[in-house]
Formats: sequence, C-alpha cells, structure tokens
Amino acid sequence: MVMWRIFSLLFLCGISWAEEADKPIGTVIGIDLGTTYSCVGVFKDGRVVIIPNDQGNRITPSYVAFTDTERLIGDAAKNQASNNPSRTVFDAKRLIGRKFTDASVQADKAHFPFELVNKGGRPYIQMTIAGEKKQFSPEEISAMVLTKMKQTAEAFLGKEIHDAVVTVPAYFNDAQRQATKDAGVIAGLNVLRIINEPTAAAIAYGLERRGKDQKILVYDLGGGTFDVSILGIDGGVFEVLATNGDTHLGGEDFDQNVMEYFLNQIKLKHNLDLSKDNRAKAKLRREVEKAKRALSSQTQVKVEIESLLNGEDFSETLTRAKFEELNNDLFKKTLKPLTQVLKDASLEKKDIDEIVLVGGSTRIPKVQELLKKYFNGKEPNKSINPDEAVAYGAAVQGGILSGEGSDATKDVLLLDVTPLSLGIGVQGGGFAKIIERNSVIPTKKSQVFSTVQNNQHTVNIEVYQGERAMVKDNVLLGKFDMTGIPPAPRGVPQIEVMFEIDANGILNVNAKDKGTGASNKITITADKGRLDQDEIERLVKEAEEFADQDKAFRLKTDARNKVEGFAYNMKNTLDSLPAGKITEEERDAMDVAISDVIDWLDQSSTDATKEDFEEKLHALEAVCNPVIEKLYRERGSSSDAEEQQNDFGDQEEL
Repeated sequence: MVMWRIFSLLFLCGISWAEEADKPIGTVIGIDLGTTYSCVGVFKDGRVVIIPNDQGNRITPSYVAFTDTERLIGDAAKNQASNNPSRTVFDAKRLIGRKFTDASVQADKAHFPFELVNKGGRPYIQMTIAGEKKQFSPEEISAMVLTKMKQTAEAFLGKEIHDAVVTVPAYFNDAQRQATKDAGVIAGLNVLRIINEPTAAAIAYGLERRGKDQKILVYDLGGGTFDVSILGIDGGVFEVLATNGDTHLGGEDFDQNVMEYFLNQIKLKHNLDLSKDNRAKAKLRREVEKAKRALSSQTQVKVEIESLLNGEDFSETLTRAKFEELNNDLFKKTLKPLTQVLKDASLEKKDIDEIVLVGGSTRIPKVQELLKKYFNGKEPNKSINPDEAVAYGAAVQGGILSGEGSDATKDVLLLDVTPLSLGIGVQGGGFAKIIERNSVIPTKKSQVFSTVQNNQHTVNIEVYQGERAMVKDNVLLGKFDMTGIPPAPRGVPQIEVMFEIDANGILNVNAKDKGTGASNKITITADKGRLDQDEIERLVKEAEEFADQDKAFRLKTDARNKVEGFAYNMKNTLDSLPAGKITEEERDAMDVAISDVIDWLDQSSTDATKEDFEEKLHALEAVCNPVIEKLYRERGSSSDAEEQQNDFGDQEEL
C-alpha cells in the first residue's frame, strides 16, 4: 500500500486543485462525467462552446463496449448493446468508489447484463474478450469515457488537451471523488479541479444574472444521481449554503421499474421468463428509455420490439399515468433532501428566489409537478439546458483557471462546502465530528482528546467521513499514530487534533500534545477502497495500450474506407463512360481489377491488416489512374470542363 501525505491525499469539498502555482496551464476543458450521458465544453473566444462528438451529438452515452477486435465508447457502444449485452458496460459511475458489499452495488448487480466480481473488496467488471477473461475497475471504465470526451475536445480544438475540470455529484464522498480523480489520471488528464455538479449548474444559470443578490435552489436529477444545493449569488460570488442528495437515485431507477413491470406482464401473458435473457433485456432497456423520454411530451407511447418473445414481436402501450404510478415513490424520495437542505441553510421555502432544474430526469412532468407543489405553486426555472448546464459551468471554471475567461468571468468567485462531516473515531466506536457538513471552505476547526489508559504513549487516530453516530457506518479515510506522549494517568494528556481545509479544498490534519507543545506530522495510508498508486500506474499503461489499439483500428478502418471508396468511385466512373472514350482493353482491365477488389472486400477482408488494404488500393490505382489521367490529358482544356464532369463523375473524388 502506497503511503500518502494527508495534505496531498484528501480533496473533500468538491474542489481538487494541487497544481504548482508557477506551472503554465493550457486550455482547460470542462467535463460532466455523467452516469448515463457525458458532456464536454470549453471556454473559447469569450464564450462557452459545448462540443459535439463525432456523431454530431452534444451529449455522449457513458457506455463502453468490447468485441474481440475493438473497443467502442459512446454512441457506437450503446447502439450495439442489444447484440453484445454481456460486454457492454454502463452505469460505471454508480460503482465508482464503492465497496462490493454495498447494498446499492448488490442491487445494481442483480440487473446488470455484465458480470460483477469482488476484487479486494471492490466491484470489478469481468468479461471474456478474445477467449481471455478480463477485469476492469469502475475507474478504468470511467477513464475510457473521459478519454472519449478528451478526444472529442481535441478533434474540435485541433490540439492536444491535458487539463480538465471534472464534475461530480455534490453528495459524493471522498472515496468517490478520489476515484473520479484517479479515472482522470488513467485517461491522461490533469484534473485541476473536481467541482460539484449543482455548483457548476449554478454558474451556468447565474453568470448572466449577477445584477442582484439572490438565493437559488439547484434541483439536479440525472440518470443515476440526485443532488439539491442552495447557493447565494451576489455579484460574481457563488456561495454554496447547503447541499444534500442521494448518489443512487435517477432515471436509471425509473427505467428499471418500468422494465420490471414489462417483464412481469410478459410472464403473466405469455408464460415467458425473460429476466435471465440479457439480449432481450438490453432491447427492452433501450425502448423503455425512449418511451420515458417520449412521455415527457406525450400522454402515452407504444413500446414495440421486433423478435423479443421467441421470435415474436412485443407490443405494449405505456401511459404517462402508469409510468408515474410505477415511480411515484422514487419521485417523492427527492423531497426529503429538499427539506434537509433548507434546514441546513436556515432558510424557508419563501426565501428561494429561483428553482433551477438540471439533469435530463427533470423533464418528467410529475417531477416538476411535485416540485412546484412543494414550493407552494412556484414555477421551476427552465431557462438552462438541463443536459448541458453542468458541463457549461465546468467549462467556465476551466476558462478561469486557464486565464482564457472573458470579462464576464473575471470576477467569478466560487465558495463551496464540505458535502459530509469529518471527524475521528473515539472510544466505544463513536464518531466525533470536527468539521460539520456544509461548512464553507476554507475552514479550520479543532478538538481536544485524551488517553484511555495510564501511561499511554501512543494514540491511534482514525479519520472518518459521514453523518452517522458510529464509525462503522461512516467512511474510513485513513489512520495515523500520534506518538511520544509523556507517561501520565489516563485522561490527563491533552491531544489537540486540528482539521483545516484550505481554499483549494485540501485537508490538513495536525496533532499536538498541548502539555509538551510537541507536534507530529501525520502520514495516512490510502483507504483500501481506492486504487493504490501501483494499480493506477498499471491502468495508465493499459490505457495507453488501448489508445494504441484504437489508433491502429482507426487507421485500418480509414485504409479500408479509402480502397472501398476508390473502388466504387471507379466503378461508377467506368459505368458512366460512353463507348469509345477508352479502349476495350482498358475497360476490361479496369472492370476486372475493380471487381476483384470489391469481391475481396465482401469476402476476405475481415482479418486483413491496414497494409493489406493499402496494397489493394495501390494495385487498383496502378490499373485505373493511367486511364483516367489519359482522359484528362485528352480532354484537358478548360472549355470542356463541364463535359468532363458529365463524363467522369465527381472529379474531386478522382
């Protein structure tokens, strides 16, 4: 286990920034790493640009899939999920930073089509690729999604990107935040800051609305997590007053309830149990998600799937009323954090100026209705794009860090809070809080402890994060020993333990014997729930190998596309040439060469290499190009240009 200095380990408050002050920073992108969809933006030319991916979509599915020959990320992975369910990974964010025995992990495991295994107490995704069993950590899968976001930004900006701001749910604990940061390292990104999703969304909302002091509530219900935060916006100061939420509540849960309903209906009506049929479930999951989206604007939708039931088609109507009935308990579950966050911020409902909706699941009419009713008829604000707001705010933060921000961002100051309480374990297994949750950072607090035995010279201190009264119910961040205490009766020594979170969100812990004035530096071991440094380095190396494989596959695909495009272009050109334009020998030679290449592509190119495709292209060019060049020389005058195009087809492709 690698040892870590505590001042470089614990980034607890949604902001993780430890870069050297004098180190120059290039362009910094903002990434919303979502459970179901991810989004990337950049501050460029005085404004935020949300960057479309290679499919032209501004949000990218957080899906990763493997075949025996390639790795797919994003739209390509999601599109083939029903044909390759056991090797298509989604919802990795729900596993990140968690233990295998967590109730939420076990609940997800029951309906994942891929296999989850216990490796060192942590959930790993296991699958067979090219006859070999492979295991992937959730961080590694998340890193692949981050890699896709990085590549999307690089293709748009035309340069390599190294630095990023990445967002996390406000209620993520330290293990989950650190795991997200590890994912960034594996993806080859220097994660300058990790900021809370509702805070990023508040920046997106408030950047152009800084004229008056206002208190806004950000209600962020996405695909896998729910957050609610209250912020005060005063000029350019964005101050988080309180935050709460549920890291396992979102659109995926709504989809799962509908799927279970349909699976039960199929069992009752057709006496078929599809609960173990991963391909059928993958098809159903895809259509249920589409139906859920449609029900935000329609009162009913037809769910139709070809060949779902032993070759027979499936067709059922899902009404908005039924969808709401199936998920009403989950919708209402979002109201409890609302009550708590208002209480923590010492505010009443009437004190909230705006309710800002973020996350795709806030489009559900019943969610909006419950929220409006809770706030006594106040209409939620829908002025920002719920899918892009978080990435927008992250991009603004990236612009500030890189110095590329405009006048609109130069006065922006972000004051965040600790999402969960911090403290130490005491005798009897109790949890002594030193820094309470929702404390604004920077902050410094201390508490005095003593010994439990006579002449005790060492005190073991365990640092925890959480809200429960007993340490067994909270998250262990690490432990250390305070040594060198002079012999004394129990209860006499006074050991002051100080927790300090600086402006960068880094926790410093210091222990001092008040009697002697002696203090010790504290070394803390990385919690076993995190990846250790050796594993991170291994995964970075594997990520580079994957990048090489991906590059090789892209080059091979490009080579195939070139020869295929050239072959069909020559075929069309040859077919369009009137008789007499070229000799019969030339026509026959081109026809044979083109047909040979097309037949080879159709029948024998599966295992071909990039070099094989290039060889076929060069051989075909050797036959066709002299004929085409001769035609151009013969018809080369500019006055004949229009006729040449009619004769030869698309000249650019020639």
